Amino acid sequence: MKVAIVHEWFVDYSGSEKVVEQLLQIFPEAELYAVIDFMPDHLRKHIHHKPVTATFIQQLPFAKKHYRNYLFLMPLAVEQLDVSGYDLVISSSHAVAKGVLTHAHQLHICYCHSPARYAWDLYHQNLHENGLTKGIIGVFAKLTLHNFRKWDFATAQRIDFFISNSRNISRRIKKNYNRESTVIYPPVDLESFSIANTLREDFYLTVSRLVPYKRIDLLVEAFNEMPEKILIVIGEGPELKHLKAIANSNITLMGYQPFEVLKDYLQRAKAFVFAAKEDFGISPVEAQACGTPVIAFGKGGVLETVTPSSGLFFYKQQKEAIIQAVHQFESISENYDPHVIRASVERFNQKRFQEEVRQFVLEKYEELKHHF
Repeated sequence: MKVAIVHEWFVDYSGSEKVVEQLLQIFPEAELYAVIDFMPDHLRKHIHHKPVTATFIQQLPFAKKHYRNYLFLMPLAVEQLDVSGYDLVISSSHAVAKGVLTHAHQLHICYCHSPARYAWDLYHQNLHENGLTKGIIGVFAKLTLHNFRKWDFATAQRIDFFISNSRNISRRIKKNYNRESTVIYPPVDLESFSIANTLREDFYLTVSRLVPYKRIDLLVEAFNEMPEKILIVIGEGPELKHLKAIANSNITLMGYQPFEVLKDYLQRAKAFVFAAKEDFGISPVEAQACGTPVIAFGKGGVLETVTPSSGLFFYKQQKEAIIQAVHQFESISENYDPHVIRASVERFNQKRFQEEVRQFVLEKYEELKHHF
């Protein structure tokens, strides 16, 4: 069985790339395709140092830093990837990867991280945050996203089978594409995390890419009003400069940190705070793998990963709700058992992901062979 894996873009190593890494564990001979490939050399071990066939967008001006500005060309670009010689095509998609063209004798399975947020669920929010509600540029952006939605829906009808990364995404696939999907939770490297034999320290932690929808600004605003409580923020992104400008002295923005530093903070934190509406949310699972309780916005994927024994929710994306949740947590914090918290996320391990995907793919491939 010749296998192609089509990914959106290789630029860093985060949640969707971790899925590709595990897909390569299942199908080590698979060949890789993507819209662009600018993954740094030190991260290429995660994709087995395989070559990646990229599209013409790779050669366009400023594509390395501003590839998202070429969204209007990406449907055309991904359709130029020739995967016609493979028996199985797996697209790892949160935007355009699933639009790769396949023929009737190929099996195309899409592992959907999310329907493109900026074109569907976060369409209006995206336009406001980027100043695209008015003017010629605004008209161009709206027209681009309108056409993208039509193309996106059409490509979803060509997929043989969808796998969704959570029940949350399964509902969105049904809503946006009118397609059913099978839920297979993404792999989390639980073995790299553990409970430390040290006492919890008096600080709260969040780990995130610093982009608007992650709502780190809300966490900063909330802890600005709780000067006696310490918040540590690990992660980098375009919001870093703004967040540093508004953060009070009880808040530390550490930027990017190597894994061992990240793990150390996860093990020592009083609790992990999370204000985003995420599709799945790997960071809260990693925190729980360290026995750390989670205080999270009660929407999206965290509803499937955080249990009453491992954390609590707030239900409005407002600083007042976060403040109230932190005070509520402190009144019951001694009730949380790190070993119970760790046990609650064992179901998200990498071996389980590999077994479920392998079984799903082989069943569907056998069905296709019998059909023809």
